[in-house]
Amino acid sequence: MSQDSRDIVWITGASTGIGRALALRYAKAGATVAASARGKEALEALAAEAETLPGVIHPAPLDVTDAEAVEACVEELEAGLGPIGQAVLNAGTHIPMGADDFDLKGLRTLVELNVMGTANCLTPMMSRMIARGGGRIAVVASLAGYCGLPSGAAYGLTKAGVINLCEALRPELEAKGVALQLVNPGFVRTPLTDKNDFPMPFLMELDDAAEAFYRGLGKDRFEIIFPRRFAYIMKLLRALPYGLLFLITRRLIPNK
Repeated sequence: MSQDSRDIVWITGASTGIGRALALRYAKAGATVAASARGKEALEALAAEAETLPGVIHPAPLDVTDAEAVEACVEELEAGLGPIGQAVLNAGTHIPMGADDFDLKGLRTLVELNVMGTANCLTPMMSRMIARGGGRIAVVASLAGYCGLPSGAAYGLTKAGVINLCEALRPELEAKGVALQLVNPGFVRTPLTDKNDFPMPFLMELDDAAEAFYRGLGKDRFEIIFPRRFAYIMKLLRALPYGLLFLITRRLIPNK
């Protein structure tokens, strides 16, 4: 792996799911991990679980939707631990939503966390890494951002926006010595996917997904995808003419 175990790794959304598993994977490799999420107790439990590992996890409670709090958190982490070499912007949530239950409040919640929360973290990390002439940032989106899917009207909107954001920023950051990666997971068994009431193709177990995530971060390619078979299906759907796409997605409408 190209990750240096001496790097300071900052992971948001680290209290549950894939963010938590990734934090433990980095600690297993000997890294110093700053783990952020809103739940202080969950972060402390995560740090305690890592006590027997070669690395260490430092709880850094944070609400990523608060831009000023994010700036202060990054400032404090770098003052106390050193420059962040790898940032994994993973905080996000999912609210199933379609035509029958379209809800502005829910949509706003997703935009504030999935899009603005990501931007709030991206901003201080980009400025610091550009000034240092190096660093890595990984932004977590989703394969759901490839095309519109039933019940994913709001979630897919936010993830499509994050994908577009990263595609736009990658060439500029690369020219300044900063590596930007986009992470597009499919279905992974987490508390978020437990909300789904439909069959989830190629569902990955959490540890397998975290390992694929970790391996991808050690390479130079822009996009990290898993599971690969589902990702290729979604890439194919994205390339179809709308007539064919809608012929397929109509069959995915959940029965109510």
